[in-house]
Amino acid sequence: MKQYLFLLLAILCEISGTSTLKLSEQFTKFWPSVFTIAAYTASFYCLSIVLKAIPVGIAYAIWSGAGIVFITLIGLLFFKQHLDLPAIIGLLLIIAGVIIINVFSKTVSH
Repeated sequence: MKQYLFLLLAILCEISGTSTLKLSEQFTKFWPSVFTIAAYTASFYCLSIVLKAIPVGIAYAIWSGAGIVFITLIGLLFFKQHLDLPAIIGLLLIIAGVIIINVFSKTVSH
């Protein structure tokens, strides 16, 4: 169970880093740039801990899939970005994939 807490922390750090990556304006803004680098560093560190217990492909699928979905929601809410129908369908497929991995795969230890 501890590995899932680290996976959640890795996802939250990745989402924070990606959000501030936009705010860093191509690393021309100091504090958003520093926060972006720190958040990505923390994310990869937590992800490396997760890899002791969860296979790399599964952990990465969950980490990246959740990150994509949540950063898209942040883009919608805070950056006023819009999605078309193919983007929405793609995101739903990503969510379905992460659910299938976690519910049905024997590769993931629960």
